Amino acid sequence: MMLNIEDIYKIYELIEDMWKKYLKNRGVKLPSLRDKSGRYNKLTEFIRSIYPDTTDVQQARHLARQKGWYIISSTRKNHTHTKIRLPKDSYLLVSLQEPYPGWTPHRKKGLAHEDFEILKKTYQYRCATCGSEEGKPNLKNPSRITRLQRAHMDPRDESKGYIPQCEECNRAYRDWFVFDRLGRVISIANPEVILRANEEVQKQVYEILKEKYEGTGK
Repeated sequence: MMLNIEDIYKIYELIEDMWKKYLKNRGVKLPSLRDKSGRYNKLTEFIRSIYPDTTDVQQARHLARQKGWYIISSTRKNHTHTKIRLPKDSYLLVSLQEPYPGWTPHRKKGLAHEDFEILKKTYQYRCATCGSEEGKPNLKNPSRITRLQRAHMDPRDESKGYIPQCEECNRAYRDWFVFDRLGRVISIANPEVILRANEEVQKQVYEILKEKYEGTGK
């Protein structure tokens, strides 16, 4: 179905009304339809029939994990609890009355640019996880120049701080794990990461947890 500009505004107005009624007081953030210059934000770029050069469809992922919208993705496997079967490489807005399960508003704003520059200097402008140096070929993917990004040490709690990660590591680890200051994985942030393992590993994890919690009432 082709959407025109009027359709986009009507959908956005509906979402805004529902947000005010159910989600605003729970800390969910409403993205703007346009930026300060009047151009469309990446939020609307998913409409490829209107904007064929759309490339960042993962913006929907950020709306879920960072802003609280109940959006699920076929690629991230965060839809299994809903028993909804999604088409390949697709996103679905599940509810306009409930935030993303387990999501809580961040307790402070993100790292300022100048603070991130200081953080990168502390790490000698290298990725805390793989050691790739900013501005030089990436150690994991030499065909790409290393760019450092702010990465949460604990995606569940922004107050735990940040480490610099290259795009390759940040994209690979996403919001699955908890890191220490040395960029090492020390815990799991999202238990659904286990769904990325093969069936045998998933069964082994199930047996481990079953033995741990069986009879405890937890």
